[in-house]
Amino acid sequence: MSTPTQTPQSERDVRIAKAQALREMGINPYAQKFDKTSMIGDHLGTYQKNLADGESSPFRDINDIIAGPVSSISTAGRLTLYRTHGKLSFGKLMDESGEIQLMWHTDACSLIWLHLSLPNWLTPYKLLEKYIDVGDFLGVRGELFYTHKGELTLFVSEWMLLSKAIRPLGDKFHGIGDDKENAYRQRYLDMIFNRETLERMKLRSTFIKTLREFYRNNWFIELETPILGTSASGAAAQPFITHHNDFDIEMYLRIAPEIALKMATVGGLEKVFEIGKDFRNEGSSPAHHQEFTVAEHYAAYRSYEDNMRFTEQMFDYLFDHIPQLKRKVNIADKEWVVREVDFTTPRPRIDYIAQIKADSWIDVSTYSSHDEERLRADILAKGFTRVGIEKQGVATMIDYLYKKVTRPKIIGPAFIYNYPKAMQPLARSADHNKTIAEQFQCIVNGREILKAYSELVDPLEQQANFDEQLGAIAKGDEEATKGDDDFVRAMEYGMPCQSGRGMGLERILAMLTEQSNIRDVILFPMVKPVDSGKNNTEEEKK
Repeated sequence: MSTPTQTPQSERDVRIAKAQALREMGINPYAQKFDKTSMIGDHLGTYQKNLADGESSPFRDINDIIAGPVSSISTAGRLTLYRTHGKLSFGKLMDESGEIQLMWHTDACSLIWLHLSLPNWLTPYKLLEKYIDVGDFLGVRGELFYTHKGELTLFVSEWMLLSKAIRPLGDKFHGIGDDKENAYRQRYLDMIFNRETLERMKLRSTFIKTLREFYRNNWFIELETPILGTSASGAAAQPFITHHNDFDIEMYLRIAPEIALKMATVGGLEKVFEIGKDFRNEGSSPAHHQEFTVAEHYAAYRSYEDNMRFTEQMFDYLFDHIPQLKRKVNIADKEWVVREVDFTTPRPRIDYIAQIKADSWIDVSTYSSHDEERLRADILAKGFTRVGIEKQGVATMIDYLYKKVTRPKIIGPAFIYNYPKAMQPLARSADHNKTIAEQFQCIVNGREILKAYSELVDPLEQQANFDEQLGAIAKGDEEATKGDDDFVRAMEYGMPCQSGRGMGLERILAMLTEQSNIRDVILFPMVKPVDSGKNNTEEEKK
């Protein structure tokens, strides 16, 4: 622009003044609508295909276009670059599908606004030069041509301002900086400057859509279950607590949809799934986010072994139907060691109890829920320790030992199975050994991506398991599974045998897109708020 270089704050004031000047001319800088008939990416795709096929240009010469432009293309997007050279101006227009070069010529430039009379000194071309800035949204109509450098360009014969940006974008480095938190806090800028971020968010949507297709193709019914509940059951995790003013009771944000989905099977639904939000009040890490999306399902008359095969079928379907996904990807573990992981099926099976014994010389199958002191002493004697271990129950300590000595060594993807019953009070005991839970997890380079099991449907055994967990809770184990009286009551009316599975979508998406932090696949991840005392300061207005 010809406007002198301004400080970020004064540039904002200049843009506000431009918006006001446009209003005074009868131009609303925030239009109601625009008839956008094509996406930029559609034209770019055709252009690339023509190049690959060696076809000659199907477009008219630029001189012919200037002499008699034809408005054959109508599109809209954000102006990401603008420069003027006398009678010619060039820009870049970006929409969701891509970015294309624009060109204006002073002798063939008009406005789309109807019944608009500009001052005598102001032509549509001069209006563009004087009042349009990078960041503004424009609607344009014109004709495609190739420049002498072979770049596909849209000659703009008609244009209009759709939305005035009063805050300058800056650039990739000054707009969001190299601090990841800035990218998370202002994801909209991250998507403007980093096309791969925008494409990753689109891929997330495609992934969820395809996952739903897989379930529906297998005759599952999608349900919506409550986010708020009177108990925090369904998984071993610390909940978020809130207060219901009308009922005057404490309520919990759900840590899993498991209880409600399984109660639906009591009512007669045989194949159910839900894709929705869970909340766990735990620490943050590259693999943990307190609010996350889970895909969870339950299928009557199936076992956990059926669920293993179903899980392999699901991944095959996702890879077959989402071209952007590759079966072989490079994934970093918790120590940032990157390994190639091959998602080709079938997957190996690893015995949980046998592998922990091989890695630590501790046979976790020999400890009941009342053996806290013996297990704690044995873990410490082997040199393994953890903050808070003195308050933890058997299930939490076994889980810690597994995560310490076994899980980091598994590259996978692999199914790990044969868990001690104390680890999962909601799982069915194996018929051949009541101390074993029919459960499996899928591990990828030391990280869990899903958990599944044959469900426990015996209400008396379920209540006994909940009662045992009360002892761990009373001793301060905040991750122990909480009981749920309504759930047990529903089971007493008869619950069909079944197998269920839960999968956190952010973790698997981060792996499949080779991201080291799950926040990179969340549109607006959780970040600490900016100090409210800074609002409206000079720094914030930048």
